[in-house]
Amino acid sequence: MKMNVDWLREAEGLSDELTALRRAFHRCPELGNREYKTAERIEEVLHGCGVETERILGTAVVGRLRGAFPGPVAAIRADMDALPIQEETGADFASETPGVMHACGHDIHMTAALGAAKLLSAHRGELPGSVVFLFQPDEEGNGGARRMIGAGALRDVDAVFGCHTAPGLPAGHAAVRYGKFYAASDTFRLTLTGKSAHGAEREKGVDALAAAARLIPELLSLPELFPGERSVVTVGTLHSGTAVNIVPGSAELTGIIRTLGPDARVRMRERMRETVAAAAEQTGVRAELHVRESFPGVVNDEAMTRFVFDTAAELLGAERVSVIETPTMTSEDFGEFLMERPGSFYHIGSGCARPLHSADFLPEDRSAVTGAALHAAVAAAFLSGRFR
Repeated sequence: MKMNVDWLREAEGLSDELTALRRAFHRCPELGNREYKTAERIEEVLHGCGVETERILGTAVVGRLRGAFPGPVAAIRADMDALPIQEETGADFASETPGVMHACGHDIHMTAALGAAKLLSAHRGELPGSVVFLFQPDEEGNGGARRMIGAGALRDVDAVFGCHTAPGLPAGHAAVRYGKFYAASDTFRLTLTGKSAHGAEREKGVDALAAAARLIPELLSLPELFPGERSVVTVGTLHSGTAVNIVPGSAELTGIIRTLGPDARVRMRERMRETVAAAAEQTGVRAELHVRESFPGVVNDEAMTRFVFDTAAELLGAERVSVIETPTMTSEDFGEFLMERPGSFYHIGSGCARPLHSADFLPEDRSAVTGAALHAAVAAAFLSGRFR
């Protein structure tokens, strides 16, 4: 069953309302796990269009729009939190919270999801199945996706979709990426322990700083061992030494590891441990490597992504939909949802060339309109059986 709805035209009819909503979110940003006013506003909008809501994790909002007929369940996710950045856009709707701003487009993401809720609720009588709206806290921090999953947010969901504003992509455009999209993000701490000695008697010590200096280039070159795969190892800090005439007896390095896909994540960690162990044996230091897992990265389902591409091309016109050829080494915790359910994460044009997380990043208002229409079209098409 196909719903014959011009989602883009109907979304454009909500343009003034969505613009006002986006600007209200932008003026009042809240940091991760503190999105209380944001959550209240989301609940108000959802209740206004007949969507049931549940509050979990303090600030997370789960909305459910029940269609008139039985059917599958599609989820649309939007992140809510802002960043600890002082805004410098000069916009008349700039952040009114000192030192906090929506510098990653989450104001657009929330508005797009709420716009989709409004559009779909207006066609509830034609809608099979249900749409679940996942308003997620703390994407910029420790990641709220895993905690939402643990709280049961996906318990009856069949597929999950989400979007991100994309700098440099024109407003009104969309883009998809097949397969590996965003990188898995891990951090590491490496402690090297040697033996202090007077600098004039180096032979009596084991120089941990020299061992660190030898090891760093080997760590940075680890991605070269995986030709054809993008990966990154960065050493961000090195702390060692107490005086100019003392052989350092300890050194600590910290940094990040970025890989694409679960297999590469495991292989990189294994190679890092092997490299550290070999260097320790050669230099005489004792090495302790601790790797902390963060976001798993985003790996899109190929079939779902083809479905999103086709839906977007029909909605926006093929000339406004592109395929992203190269994955990004930035990270995003939407991948947590994709580890549990099939789905796809796509980009919508921001109409702003400034980079994410910059003090002057300001997407165009109409990018939320495009996002609302695309979310609604994807969810309706999935529920109507067009994916199958």
